[in-house]
Amino acid sequence: MRLELGHAATAPDLDPAVGPILDRRLLRDHPAPVAVAFSGGGDSLALLLIAATWATAAGRRLLVLTIDHRLSPASAGWTRDCAAIAARLGVSFAALVWEGCKPATGLPAAARRVRHALLADAARAAGARTILLGHTADDIAEARRMRATGSTTPEPREWTPSPAWPQGRGLFLLRPLLGVRRQEIRAWLRARGEAWIEDPANADLTYARSRARKALSAEAEADETPPAISPDEEGLATRALAASCRADATTGELRVPRQALRETTGEARRRLVSIACLCAGGTDRPPRRRQVDVVAAQLLTDASFTASLAGARIEADPHQVRFRREAGEAARGGLAPLRLAAGATGVWDGRFEVTAREAIEVRARPGSILPVVARDDGGFDDLDARPLAHDRLRAACGLIDREPA
Repeated sequence: MRLELGHAATAPDLDPAVGPILDRRLLRDHPAPVAVAFSGGGDSLALLLIAATWATAAGRRLLVLTIDHRLSPASAGWTRDCAAIAARLGVSFAALVWEGCKPATGLPAAARRVRHALLADAARAAGARTILLGHTADDIAEARRMRATGSTTPEPREWTPSPAWPQGRGLFLLRPLLGVRRQEIRAWLRARGEAWIEDPANADLTYARSRARKALSAEAEADETPPAISPDEEGLATRALAASCRADATTGELRVPRQALRETTGEARRRLVSIACLCAGGTDRPPRRRQVDVVAAQLLTDASFTASLAGARIEADPHQVRFRREAGEAARGGLAPLRLAAGATGVWDGRFEVTAREAIEVRARPGSILPVVARDDGGFDDLDARPLAHDRLRAACGLIDREPA
C-alpha cells in the first residue's frame, strides 16, 4: 500500500459528479443495504468514500464486500487493510474468498465469473439489491482498445443486471464513476491523505487489460478528456421490443410479436433474440453471434420456422415468436434435480425459483420441461414455482433502470 499526499486546491471535487448518479439510481431511506465491491485500490476506495457520504445523507446502510482471489501472497494483508477502512467508516464488512484451484488459462475471465458470483451470493444473503462497482472512464477506454485487438470484452455500463446466474437474479450493478478519469480519482484521494493498494498484477503484460492500459497511458497523460460514453440508441429499440414481450405465467415461455421484430433495427433484433434465448433457456451463456444472425434474418420474413439456440427453442409463425426451454436430455446436459431443505429457496434449471415448505426434490415432469415435486413412491406432485425468464429479460433489456423497492 502506498500513501501519497497532495493539496486540496488542486484536486477535483468528485461528490457533485457522483452523488446525483447515486440519487437517480438508488432509493433513499430504505432498510436494505447497498453493497460496495471494495478491493482497496484507488478506484474502489474513492467509490466507498463517496458512497459512505451519500449513505449517511440518504439514510442507507452500506455493506463492504472484499474478495480475496488467493492469487497473490499479499492478498490476505490487502483484505485486512480493507476491513480496517470499513471499520474506520463504521460500515459492515464481509471478506469473500475464491477457494480451490485456479485455471492455467483464461484466468481473468474465470476470476471475473467467480467475483460476480461471490458478490451476488453475499449481497443476496444481506438483502441488498444493488452492488456498486468502481469502474472508471479509463475502464471504458481499455475495453475499447481490447475489442479493437480482437477481444470480446464488453464496455462497462452505468447500470446493468448482475451477470451471475442464478445467484444474481434481481440484483443490479451500478458504476457511478464512469465519467471520471483514474488520474482525477488519484488526485482526489491524495488531497484527502488517503492510502490505497496498488496490485502489481495490473502491470502484468501477460494480461490483455494490462497491455491495453499501458498502450493508453501516454494518451491519457496527454489528453485529460474522459472517453465519451456511447449513446445506446440500439438499447432504446431493444427496450421497446422487450416491452412488447409477454410471458406465460406458468411455463415462463416468452412471446414477442413478429411485426415488432420486423420493424425494429437489426442490432435490436439480434439483441432481443440473444437475450430471450438466454432467459428462456435458463443458461448463463448466450448463443453465438453468427447463430443469432441467421435467426434474426429469418425473422424479417413471414415464414414459419423453428430453431434451437443455447438451450432455447424458437418457434416462429407469421404473428408471433415464442422462446422456451429446449426439451430433451441432450439440451444443455439434461434437467438436473434440485434438493431443497425445508424453508430453503433455490433455482431449478435456471428458470424457476422454488421455496420449499418442507424438504423436497424438484424434478422435471416426465416428458415435460416443467418442474414437479418427486414423491418417495415414484409419483409426482404439482409445484408452485415462479418463472424467472420474463423478469430476467426485462432487467437485461433495461426496462428496470433503478434500484427495485
